[in-house]
Amino acid sequence: MVSTRTPDDAPGPNGGVELAPLRAAWRELAGRGPEAAAVGDELLGRWGEEHRRYHTLTHLWETLRAVDLLADQADDPDAVRYAVWFHDAVYEGRPGEDERESARLAERLLTGLGVDPARVREVVRLVELTADHRTEPGDADGAVLCDADLAVLAAAPDEYLAYTAAVRAEYRRVPDRLFREGRLSVLRSLRDAPHLYATPYGRAHWEERARANIDAEIGRLESAEVVEPPPL
Repeated sequence: MVSTRTPDDAPGPNGGVELAPLRAAWRELAGRGPEAAAVGDELLGRWGEEHRRYHTLTHLWETLRAVDLLADQADDPDAVRYAVWFHDAVYEGRPGEDERESARLAERLLTGLGVDPARVREVVRLVELTADHRTEPGDADGAVLCDADLAVLAAAPDEYLAYTAAVRAEYRRVPDRLFREGRLSVLRSLRDAPHLYATPYGRAHWEERARANIDAEIGRLESAEVVEPPPL
């Protein structure tokens, strides 16, 4: 995807990223108390589930780093960061339902941590927004979250291919024809939108390459060159 790593961010286990930087990012956001640590551990456990192939700890880390790039364009950057931590905390390959359950999880756990109720409501709204990534004009927080989540679309070609293979692996039980039809529907909807990204940064730095990647993937799928899911 769009690389947001620094040279010191060494790849590691657990989905390609060390846990220490993620733990540090959570402590900076949520605090160092035992309750916050317990919630952080639960979230890291969820993101590290064995069945995940794309929605992994690496995706969590990369999305957090993308938010860092866009933070000055958000109204409440920390609400956006909380939303990143929760937006795929529940992931069973059920579009819409996963986001709703992730939002309910955010509401329960953040309320238990004593997070300001207004911020909790904003996090819940943002998590639910990732079901379709459709933002309204003036929704600065939503724009930052959605652009960060979709930054992968602007990856270098080889990284984009790895992303598409990982997505296919998460839907490995779906027959090729059905997967191709569903994926094409999503990609064509993205392609036909006036803009893929809602922030000025995203449009300036990611839009062109993302559209090239989407066009290339549509071409592959229309030619039935589907990447087969790897064996379990």
